Amino acid sequence: MSSIRLLAIGEVMAEIRSQDDGFAVGFAGDTYNTAIYAARQLGAPGQVGYVTRLGDEPLSQALLAHALAEGLDVSHIARDPQRNIGIYAVVTDDDGERSFSYWRADSAARRLFAAGQAAPVLPAAEIVYLSGITLAILAPAGRVRLLEMLADLRAGGATKVAFDSNYRPALWEDRATARKTMERIWQLADIALPSIDDEMALYGDDSEEAVVARFAARDWDGIAIKRGSRGPLSPRLAADDRPDFPAAMKVVDTTAAGDSFNGGYLAAFLAGAGEAERMAAGHRLAAEVVAVPGAIIPRAS
Repeated sequence: MSSIRLLAIGEVMAEIRSQDDGFAVGFAGDTYNTAIYAARQLGAPGQVGYVTRLGDEPLSQALLAHALAEGLDVSHIARDPQRNIGIYAVVTDDDGERSFSYWRADSAARRLFAAGQAAPVLPAAEIVYLSGITLAILAPAGRVRLLEMLADLRAGGATKVAFDSNYRPALWEDRATARKTMERIWQLADIALPSIDDEMALYGDDSEEAVVARFAARDWDGIAIKRGSRGPLSPRLAADDRPDFPAAMKVVDTTAAGDSFNGGYLAAFLAGAGEAERMAAGHRLAAEVVAVPGAIIPRAS
């Protein structure tokens, strides 16, 4: 029986970040960031697993060491000797605005769940988490294969599916494909963690109320619609039951704000917290993360 409580699926990239004396190399990726922040909140090693494909080159080796140091279960990470890890560079200007450059089109993670490849084993976990980016980087056949595997896991009754639409238009063939794919995963999902801006961009909604109404039309085991510094909103909670969400005292870098929220929320879900507590936990963690440069902030000593 697997000891993994949260299993995240996606792509990790080498992050090359500008700093005063040049560049620093780290690792990041939306679901990877969430996995690490959830693992830190849960505490014990091995409770959070990660599924991806890496190469055999030095950056992939360093990423594997990084994941192990964070206490992740890496036993379901596949290696591809023909491809490398993806890379992105981020530069922040004097006003705090970020610009990104990517080298990921032929990364090893793009072959995850691909036809002709041995499918990774998805162990039973209390929650399996993925995002719209996870789906966007896969070939169409890979998306179908992954969704079928998730449906089978969920049908067993012991696994919940958590999803963040995290819509990035440049990664999709077109918006119609993105919508069709995400509508299918939303039908499988038990826990919804969308961002208001992503949903409005994907569906062309003219108001936040339209997004909230769409998600309020069905029942969820957990739902937090992220709204940045204003804090999340859950249709499951009456207005009087919603906690306060104080703004972050300091904002240096908003990279991974939503990812860290998801990590805090999912860890609280696994700890048995109620909806309001989950949202508060996610918001607190995100406020800590945006105060420090980089997607993954240093661990507290």
